[in-house]
Amino acid sequence: MKKISIIIVICLAGWIAVSNPFVNKYLTLTKESSLPAAKQSDPLYQSIIKNAPTYEIPPKDATIDRVWKAIPGYNGRKVDIAASYKNMKNKGVFNEKKLVFTETKPKVHLKDLPPSPIYKGHPDKPMVSFIINVAWGNEYLSQMLATLKRHNITVSFFLEGNWVKKNPDLAKMIVSSGHEVGNHSYSHPDMKQLTAARARDQIVKTNEIIEAATGEKCIWFAPPSGSYRDETVRVADELNMMTVMWTVDTVDWRKPTPDALITRVMSKIDNGAMVLMHPTESTAKSLDRLITQIKQKNLKIGTVSELMSEERVEQ
Repeated sequence: MKKISIIIVICLAGWIAVSNPFVNKYLTLTKESSLPAAKQSDPLYQSIIKNAPTYEIPPKDATIDRVWKAIPGYNGRKVDIAASYKNMKNKGVFNEKKLVFTETKPKVHLKDLPPSPIYKGHPDKPMVSFIINVAWGNEYLSQMLATLKRHNITVSFFLEGNWVKKNPDLAKMIVSSGHEVGNHSYSHPDMKQLTAARARDQIVKTNEIIEAATGEKCIWFAPPSGSYRDETVRVADELNMMTVMWTVDTVDWRKPTPDALITRVMSKIDNGAMVLMHPTESTAKSLDRLITQIKQKNLKIGTVSELMSEERVEQ
C-alpha cells in the first residue's frame, strides 16, 4: 500500500511538472526558437525573413477626425515566418502568393474614443456598408431583400420602433434573411430638439420593441434625418450604443431615376463609405446595378458591424 502511495505521488508530481504553465511556455518558446536556428543556412528561410518587411503593414489606431468624427481602427498584418516557410519548402523557392499573414491589433479601438458620431469606416478598408432606414416603404422591402440575397450580401437595416410595432413580421423577415438591425428612434422625431430624457426614451423603447420582435439587441443608433446634438450621442453611449450617420446619401426620397441614383453614389463611393438609402421605388430599381458596380470597384459590401470591425479585408 505504501509503495502504491509513493508511485501515485511520483506520478502526480511528474504530471504537475509537465502540465506546469511555465514549463509549457518554455517548451513553446524553445520550439519557436529552434526553427530559425535549424534553418539559418536555408536560403529560402532567409529570403522570407529578408522580404517580410515589404509585405507587412502597421495597424492603424481609431481616432477622432476633424471632419469625419470617429474613425475605427484597422488591423495591420505581419508575415508568419514559420508558416510561410512551411508553405513554400516543397518547391524551395520564395513565392509571395504563399506568404502566410497574421493580423496585428491597433492600440486604440473605437470603444476607447469619447462619444462621437461615425460617418465612415477606416479609409484603408476596401469595404462599404448600406444603411437602410425603415419607417415606411413596405411595398419595396421584399424586392430589395431578394436582390440582396441574389448577390449574397448582408447589410444594416435601421428600424423605427413604431414601424416594428406595426410590422413585426417584416422585421423578423429582415433578420431571418441574415441582415443586421439597428435603432432608428421610435417615432422619427428631430432628436436635436429632444431633452436627454426624451431621447433616452425614444432609443430604449425602440430597443425593447426590436428585441421583442426579432430577438436582436441593437448596438447602433441612426438618428432620423441625421439630426442630433452632442447630448444625443452621449445618451446613446450611456446605453452602450454608437451613433451612425452616413458618407453617401442616395437622396432616394426625391424619387431620382435609377441612373441618377447610381451616378450619384458611384461618384462618391470609396473605402469605408456608408451609403444611406430607404425602401423606395428608386432604390429598389437601382439596387442590382448599384451592387454590381460597387463590386466591380473591388469593394466588399457588408454590415455596419463588419465595416467598423478592425479585421482586414484583403483585395
